[in-house]
Amino acid sequence: MRDQHAWREVNLRNRDWLRPWEATLPPAPPGHFVQRPSYRQMVRHLRAEASAGRMLPFVVDYRGRLAGQLTVAGITWGSMCSAHVGYWVDRAVAGRGVTPTAVALAVDHCFFTLGLHRVEVCIRPENMPSRRVVEKLGFREEGLRPRYLHIDGGWRDHLVYALTVEDVPGGLVQRWRNARPGSTLK
Repeated sequence: MRDQHAWREVNLRNRDWLRPWEATLPPAPPGHFVQRPSYRQMVRHLRAEASAGRMLPFVVDYRGRLAGQLTVAGITWGSMCSAHVGYWVDRAVAGRGVTPTAVALAVDHCFFTLGLHRVEVCIRPENMPSRRVVEKLGFREEGLRPRYLHIDGGWRDHLVYALTVEDVPGGLVQRWRNARPGSTLK
């Protein structure tokens, strides 16, 4: 709970920038009342899902300050061994390589520590900054999921991007570092 003040401050400052991409709650069935969880409720949910092995919540830190959030969710074992990644960052750090680095670190953890086989990222077609993140990292675009998630007040289409462990035998962080302009790590 120690990040509550910083998390709230970053979210408030970025409210307009993040709103078109943030998950919202669909209308509740008659007789039900649905509201967004409080920060404490969100943290309790993230911790419970992490304890159950279904989710990995991360804070994105940039130069010692909270700069965003990344969540590996929908962790599925058995014949799938997969998960999906969602993320957001403070507009003040966008374009500095923070998000691709965070995604690459999380994907490597999924593949080489957890032993997952596949990771997906689903992105609204209009979200060009997020699409650039996964394209820089070499995620493969696999198609469109119509009306996939409730975002910004409505059911929105999402493009599916994916990687499998075979796509990055040396790790995604290493591939990202090698692909950056001026890299001498080829």
